[in-house]
Amino acid sequence: MLPIQWTEEAKTDLFALISFVASDNPSAAQALLTRIEASILPAARYPQMFREGRVPDTREIIAHPNYIVVYKVTSEYLLVLSVLHARQQYP
Repeated sequence: MLPIQWTEEAKTDLFALISFVASDNPSAAQALLTRIEASILPAARYPQMFREGRVPDTREIIAHPNYIVVYKVTSEYLLVLSVLHARQQYP
């Protein structure tokens, strides 16, 4: 199982998303945070499990119908690069 590391950008993305949702519904924000964090765990065990990313050498997890987690697999860890809304233009 690979350890999971988050880039500062990914942490910032997640914090902004959860803060936005929490402003209207704190319990929904907590549930969303839990769901996003849990969605990454299978990738740590099976790094190639999720679809290839739109950016070369990345993969994407649909953590929620509206949110995507972008990650990269290295030989030492799984690196979470970004958390974004499905409608965001990416890359």
